[in-house]
Amino acid sequence: MPLKRSWVEGANDAGCPFPLNNLPCGVFSTADGARHCGVAIGNRILDVTALEKTGLISLDGGPILDQPRWNSVMAAGPAVWDALRLQLTELLQEGAARQGAVAAHLAPLAGAKLHLPFQVVEYTDFYAGRHHAFNVGTMFRGAENALPPNWLHIPIGYNGRASSVVVSGTDVRRPWGQLKGPDDVVPRFAPSQRFDIELEIGAVVGLPSKSGQPVTVAEADAMIFGYVLLNDWSARDIQAWEYQPLGPFQSKATATTISPWIVMKSALEPFRISTPVREVPLLPHLAEPGPLLYDIDLEVGLTPEDAAETILSRTSYREMYYSAAQQLAHHTTAGCPMNTGDLLGSGTISGPLKENRGSLLELSWGGKEPLTLENGETRTFLQDNDIITLRGGAKGNGYIIGFGECTGRILPALADPYSRQG
Repeated sequence: MPLKRSWVEGANDAGCPFPLNNLPCGVFSTADGARHCGVAIGNRILDVTALEKTGLISLDGGPILDQPRWNSVMAAGPAVWDALRLQLTELLQEGAARQGAVAAHLAPLAGAKLHLPFQVVEYTDFYAGRHHAFNVGTMFRGAENALPPNWLHIPIGYNGRASSVVVSGTDVRRPWGQLKGPDDVVPRFAPSQRFDIELEIGAVVGLPSKSGQPVTVAEADAMIFGYVLLNDWSARDIQAWEYQPLGPFQSKATATTISPWIVMKSALEPFRISTPVREVPLLPHLAEPGPLLYDIDLEVGLTPEDAAETILSRTSYREMYYSAAQQLAHHTTAGCPMNTGDLLGSGTISGPLKENRGSLLELSWGGKEPLTLENGETRTFLQDNDIITLRGGAKGNGYIIGFGECTGRILPALADPYSRQG
């Protein structure tokens, strides 16, 4: 699909992540401090809450953009999603009428205060990248037993904490937890020393499902409203002690950071690709009805305090073994109802090469192979005041469908986590 040209400044630049083809959904603070729904276009935010209020756009069931979150639009379904994109495209395309009326509702993107774009109802994180699963399994069990017996048959996941999901730019404090080293007789309670990141993409559920009624993979694909960048912060030393027999718990509860913009699924349609070749066939209820992944380039940058950024990893969402639609369909197989606003983390996205690994656990091979940064410092895991930035985009012919940056800075652990002083 070619670039859709817009009259908005910057939207037609080849390196701009927010061309007219994109129109990602976010929430921002207006000049009076109110929170409005907006879409990113070029170097501006278009206030769609104001557009609906003034009658420049009209959606069935409206007003549905009068809340400081996108959940009402998400629940309205694909017909409303498509109508919104069509109306916005007509208002913003090159040569459009009413440019002056629309321009009155544009705000600068630079310096804007952005918020969580939707209310996260529940959060599930998966372990669905084959390279990541193989790398981690090799570290702990050896290459011959790297993948658990079930891994090639079902997308493995765990239920995380919706309350811990934060928007890009939110600081993340190093957590305390129970740690037990190989030479320790008993565990100790201390700050995590092996705090890590996981490069993921999150699927945002728009349409709910009914309790007791599984959905097909095709139905699950139609339920997805859009996608965000996602960083699943992980305390590896807490995880190592707690994960048997029920898997991650407090090691994953500190925070999950998402990008401030939801890229709607329709913006990614030109970039659909097939999942990788299967080593063993999936059971029919998880089989692909067609291409389900997207060709989205991804990267991770680490910026130490008062130093330049180092790019740690570059990979692609095309490396996933299970798509978001398959993860969502699997989630419903036992009758679990899915809700508008549920968030599904893809699992760490790693590729076949070392420079494609999506976590420090893999990049430093469990801490045994320190990474050298641009300023000469080394890292095995995160240090205080490190800033992690995830970026991603699908590259079209002369344009990019981008997500905006997904960033977080590590604050030092509390000196006394149980002190109520201050």
